[in-house]
Amino acid sequence: TRNIAAQTLFVALKGERFDAHDFCQTAKDNGAAALLVSRHLPVELPQILVKDTRIALGLLGAWLKAQLTQQCGLQTLALTGSCGKTTVKEMCAAILATKGKVLATAGNFNNDIGAPLTLLRLTPEYQYAVIELGANHLGEISYTTNLVKPDVALINNLAAAHLEGFGSLKGVAKAKGEIFEGLAKGATAVINLASNDRELWAPLLADKNVITFSSEEQADFFASDIELDSDGYPHFELHSPQGSVAIHLSQLGLHNVSNALAAAALTSVLGATLAEIKQGLETATNVKGRVAVSQPMVGLRVIDDTYNASVASVKAAIDLLASYQGQRWFILGDMAELGEESENLHREVGLYAQTKGLDKVMTFGKASAVVSELNHGQHFADKQPLIAMVNELLNDQINQQNPLEVTVLVKGARSSRMEEVVAALQEYKQ
Repeated sequence: TRNIAAQTLFVALKGERFDAHDFCQTAKDNGAAALLVSRHLPVELPQILVKDTRIALGLLGAWLKAQLTQQCGLQTLALTGSCGKTTVKEMCAAILATKGKVLATAGNFNNDIGAPLTLLRLTPEYQYAVIELGANHLGEISYTTNLVKPDVALINNLAAAHLEGFGSLKGVAKAKGEIFEGLAKGATAVINLASNDRELWAPLLADKNVITFSSEEQADFFASDIELDSDGYPHFELHSPQGSVAIHLSQLGLHNVSNALAAAALTSVLGATLAEIKQGLETATNVKGRVAVSQPMVGLRVIDDTYNASVASVKAAIDLLASYQGQRWFILGDMAELGEESENLHREVGLYAQTKGLDKVMTFGKASAVVSELNHGQHFADKQPLIAMVNELLNDQINQQNPLEVTVLVKGARSSRMEEVVAALQEYKQ
């Protein structure tokens, strides 16, 4: 109700812990012109009565998108994956923006509510829609992709994420594979050769065009001559059916080479040329909390990768940290939604960090304790002692006669709120 504008429709959604029907009078007071409800209410506004307001919201979004596709030639891509979705979304939006007006999923509006809300933002002026689809349970992407009905769809990768909802990596593959259900016959599926379950997805791909990409082997879209510059930005030669082009990414880390290849493959289906792909990839902006590097003071570099954390994304961030010279400090909050595999997967991250020669490892929460134990680091149950220790260690380092530059990587699940540690580092004063 806080975001209502005049002459809008208020959709009274209902969840386990809330019922927006309770706020319909407030919606009227704030300017709503009509209500979409599942029971009649004593509110003096026109009311559209439906069985399920969530389903009705989805149908509204799907109807609008279908109308704009038919009447205005709107082209739509959809993407999912265990990690890198948001980065690929931003890369795709940047590439397509060189061709026309683009609507992309905002923030984390990628679930069964966020996807139709995104579709309802479409207007005739948009030529492209870039829709990110996420899920934490089976059936969610099947539902949203059938609303979106994209022209081309991507599964960026498969990794241990949201295991509480999916049970296993095979469950993750099944859930992500649902994105291909919404593709029409003859539409295009984009698959990562280095991370997929094509055997499981084969029935869904039988009548689709399939495009492949890989940063590790030859595919329809692949990379060669991959290197990092002195600041950690990758440059490489992108090879495609259209030809080859040199790319210098605006996002940090080698893992973003794969994300760039995915974006190139997706947007090429919608007509992007190599020149447009190059321009978009080299100007795409970072998402807040996604491998964002800052330098609060001389001698201190902070890598803010606090948006979320899975095993694959933590390993990628560790690789980036290890590429820098000087002191390399790793601060990790718990990874979440890993179910019974949580201890094993945190141990896997700890063992991986062991191989990178990091100078300091500090962890926060419960499950991440094993990471610091394996790396002779320190674990904290509370953030304030952690922040105090980081400040003390920085003072010791910077006051040395010939101090080395310190690079601090901060990573963790959303629920760990590790951005609080980043904020403290940004405010560090010797």
